Amino acid sequence: MLGDTIDAAVKAIGRHTDLAPELALVLGSGLGELAEAVQGVAIPYADIPGFPLSTAPSHKGVLHVGTLAGVPVIAMQGRVHLYEGYSPHEVAFPMRVMARLGAKTALLTNAAGGVNENYEVGDLVVVEDHLSFANLAGRDPLRGPNDESVGPRFVSMNDAYAKRLHAIAHEVAGEVEIALGSGVYGFVTGPSFETPAEIRAMRALGCDLVGMSTVPEVMAARHSGMEVLAISSVTNLAVSSVDSDHITNEAEVWEAVEAIRPRLARLVAALVPRMVGAGE
Repeated sequence: MLGDTIDAAVKAIGRHTDLAPELALVLGSGLGELAEAVQGVAIPYADIPGFPLSTAPSHKGVLHVGTLAGVPVIAMQGRVHLYEGYSPHEVAFPMRVMARLGAKTALLTNAAGGVNENYEVGDLVVVEDHLSFANLAGRDPLRGPNDESVGPRFVSMNDAYAKRLHAIAHEVAGEVEIALGSGVYGFVTGPSFETPAEIRAMRALGCDLVGMSTVPEVMAARHSGMEVLAISSVTNLAVSSVDSDHITNEAEVWEAVEAIRPRLARLVAALVPRMVGAGE
C-alpha cells in the first residue's frame, strides 16, 4: 500500500530529526540555495526509501528539515520531473511524505515560459489555476488504486491553489515592493520546448504560463489535505510563430533564473512566516 511506503520514508527521516514541519517548500529552478538557510538537518534523497533522485541541473536532491524565519519547515532542494523518466506517482511521492510528517501548507516555486504576451522575462506570477495537458493524456498522479489513509478517491481541483494564500502573497509582495502577477499555468511533460502551434493553442485555452513541473505535486498536496501556493518565475517568452528567428534554449532560461533569484528569494523569505496558520 502507498501508505506503507510513505511510512517507511517518514521513519527514515525520523532517524535524523523529530521536528514536525508546518510548511513544505518545493524549491525549483534557481531557488535551491534558500533551502541551505534552513536551520536543521540535511538528508540526501538517496537516504530516503522511495524518494526519487533529482537529475535536472541545479536540483541538488537534498531534503532540509528545520526552521526558516522561525517556522518549522521541510524543504526540497530540487525536485523531480516527468521528463526525467519518473512516473506521475513517483514525482508526487515526496509531497505525500511531507504531508505525512505534518506539513499542512505548501509553497512551490518553478521556472516557466511566458505564454501571456503581456509578460516579460523576470516577472513573478502567482499561479491561480492550472491546465494539465499531462492529465488530459492520462498521466494523473492520483490514477490507480487509492489508499484512503493517504487521501480520498476523488479530489476537487476547484480550489487547487488557496485563495487566502494567493491574497497573502500579493499583500506581502506589496510590502517588500516586488511586482507580482497572477495567471494560469499550463503543465507539459517536457523536456522538449513547445512548438509555436502548441503555444498558440495554450494561449487560446487561457494559459498564461507553461512549465514542466509543479502540477503533480500540487495534486498530491491537495489529495493529502494541504493548502497550496505556487509562484512561477518567467524565464523565457514562449515563441508562437514559426516565422520567429528566436530559438528557445536552456541557456536563456538559466540566465534569467540567475537574475530573478534575489527577488524571488526575498519574496519567499517574507512569505514563510505569514503562511503558517493561514488556513486555521
